Amino acid sequence: MIFLFIAATEIACGDNEPSFLQSVEKYYDHAAKLSDVQSHTLDHLRAVDSVLRVTFPIEVGNGKYEVIEGYRAQHSRHRLPVKGGIRFSEEVDLQEVEALASLMTYKCAVVDVPFGGAKGGIKINPKKYTPAQLERITRRYTMELCQKGFIGPGVDVPAPDVGTGPREMAWIQDTYAQFNIGDVNAAGCVTGKPVNQGGVRGRNEATGLGVYYGIREFLSYPEVQKKTGLSGDIKGSTVVVQGFGNVGYHAAKFFEENGAKVVGVGEQYGSIYDPNGFNVDELYKYYKDNQSFSGYSNTAQLFDHSTNILEVECDILIPAALERQIGLRNVDKIKAKVIGEGANGPVTPAAHEILEKNGQVVVPDLLLNAGGVTVSYFEWLKNLSHVRFGRMNKKWDEQARRKVVELVEQNAGRLLTEAERKAIVHGAEEEDLVYSGLEDTMIQACEETRQTANLKNVDFRTAAYINAIQKISNSYERSGMLFMN
Repeated sequence: MIFLFIAATEIACGDNEPSFLQSVEKYYDHAAKLSDVQSHTLDHLRAVDSVLRVTFPIEVGNGKYEVIEGYRAQHSRHRLPVKGGIRFSEEVDLQEVEALASLMTYKCAVVDVPFGGAKGGIKINPKKYTPAQLERITRRYTMELCQKGFIGPGVDVPAPDVGTGPREMAWIQDTYAQFNIGDVNAAGCVTGKPVNQGGVRGRNEATGLGVYYGIREFLSYPEVQKKTGLSGDIKGSTVVVQGFGNVGYHAAKFFEENGAKVVGVGEQYGSIYDPNGFNVDELYKYYKDNQSFSGYSNTAQLFDHSTNILEVECDILIPAALERQIGLRNVDKIKAKVIGEGANGPVTPAAHEILEKNGQVVVPDLLLNAGGVTVSYFEWLKNLSHVRFGRMNKKWDEQARRKVVELVEQNAGRLLTEAERKAIVHGAEEEDLVYSGLEDTMIQACEETRQTANLKNVDFRTAAYINAIQKISNSYERSGMLFMN
């Protein structure tokens, strides 16, 4: 999958367009000039604090060994622990993890998650290895992190990313626990774990749900409605998603559940488009079973490349694959009125400027896909408190609500039906609380971004970066930051 999306960057981006790291730095530098932060603080914030590069041998069978290369970058430790995913990809390199770590710092600040930014990766194609080999690679990488002080509940907390998931996070947690006997908070060394291993309900769909909440909020703003001509109602809007993995699937699913029509999906082996819309679950199952959209529908239009789907007619476009998918070579073909960055860095700086000049609204990655780190924060809190959300108060809330229902029935002169009673009395489960916390976080972050954009007369990406820079600089300057002066 990754190779075809990487090839797509060559289709989308011009030869002189900046790399992902250079793009992040360019966005940062532009916002920094508009902030009220001292230059020495800006210079410090721009730099990556620490980088770890490791190599280690792994036996792959028949007496053969491979030398595996891994990285971990910690961008800013103004808040601890630092936080960021671990990806398995042959495209992983030092520059990529530094860029992603930087973006994580700004992302956490935008949504007021009290972490610094980090990112890690192992330079492999996970599809080339057996589960047993992947486990050995993951555990050995974790051992290196333990030995170098790059992991721990109060130091550095990884999470899933491209090519990794709950399985790998469980291996990381177990390895860390073996090296840190007696650490009662060991489960907090990593997030995105299976629920039965200390994970939190709602984490798997969190990033996609955050994308939905974010787009919904921006569509409700009159200035966005005026600029795009959209009504502000999700119901009836048309949505295209590039990338049908965790983020893309769940984003599409939440839009569909709230009345939108998903008309296009792009993935590794091409794209599919039908103005009549798709059943997201049926399409997802078909793709997973066949690794292709071919044969799914006789009426749908098929494309050879994942970037083709970016160019079809739609109201909302969600690039949820990898970075640099919209560049100078294809930006003029983008017809969507709202582009919501579900992936990290899918739009290059030059392409972003053109989209804004064309009157299209770009909802930036550091805000829109922050649902994952927000719910990771909730999981980390759960691990440190050693209690499931809702366990202490669910029945108490239900008892109080039951008394209110009885009073209502007495005054209304009729009994509620069993369905009505259950709907009112039901106490919040862990998933309910996680969804509520994520929704509140995204509403607040979107409103802050909107206010700064209006105040400074800038686009939403610049506004989000300005907010992040201001918040982080306040932390640096008000703490005194030992040896900073």
